[in-house]
Amino acid sequence: MISDLHGLLHILQVQQDKRFWSKGRQRFAEGKDFMNAKRGYLPEDVENFSEQAVQKLRTASRHVQYLINEGYDLKQSTVFVGNRFQLSERQRLALMRSICTGTQLSERKEKERFPSELYGEEVWMDGFNTVITFEVMHCGSILFEGMDGCIRDLASLRGTYRIIPETAEAVRTFMNALESCEIKRANILLDEPVSNSGRLKALIAEIAEDYRFDLDIRVHKDVDRELYTHQNVITSDSIILDHCSSWVNLTAACLGDHRQKVFRVW
Repeated sequence: MISDLHGLLHILQVQQDKRFWSKGRQRFAEGKDFMNAKRGYLPEDVENFSEQAVQKLRTASRHVQYLINEGYDLKQSTVFVGNRFQLSERQRLALMRSICTGTQLSERKEKERFPSELYGEEVWMDGFNTVITFEVMHCGSILFEGMDGCIRDLASLRGTYRIIPETAEAVRTFMNALESCEIKRANILLDEPVSNSGRLKALIAEIAEDYRFDLDIRVHKDVDRELYTHQNVITSDSIILDHCSSWVNLTAACLGDHRQKVFRVW
């Protein structure tokens, strides 16, 4: 009886291991996980955002814009239009991260401040949001320009984060930009629930020793709500942009120096 039970458990374990490695090979083929994976990149992006595909996305975006300007939910509108145009999940995500209503656009532009206006001032940075977009840029992965001028990517955080070889260069890129603005102080907020937030804080602090402005790096339980209350917020998060007092499009200002192609799907 016991030997039969051990045999059954062994068979179940072997089957579980096969499923595990099968999924692992699939994720490797898709460019997911693993240390050398490019941040924000999947192999199918080549097809999803070809010249022909982008033209279809721009047509689809007009339908989504019409619906959200009529008061319909962005996600539901994207699902409806995405089904109509047979868009992939990545294409739908690109639309959702690029489009906003006319009211949102005008309000965001009204609150936008330019890097040249930051001399002697204090800024508040959405840490993971900013770091990841610059990582994507240095990986050469796909980036999008939203209707509001923000540069966004298709990387998904979902509570997990790891430092990659491009992280240090990403940090130096925005630190150089902040120093060129001659700011007085930068406050960088990192989401506490996200894995490795402490390690990223330590890396930023180490790199920051080479810069002259004051810096405060905090691991915070609710970064979004904290940023709602501030001005000179550096982020591309749509919800934060709609709530904060003013914001700075630092990523777009840095892109010109890197000559990377940015897609526009609207």
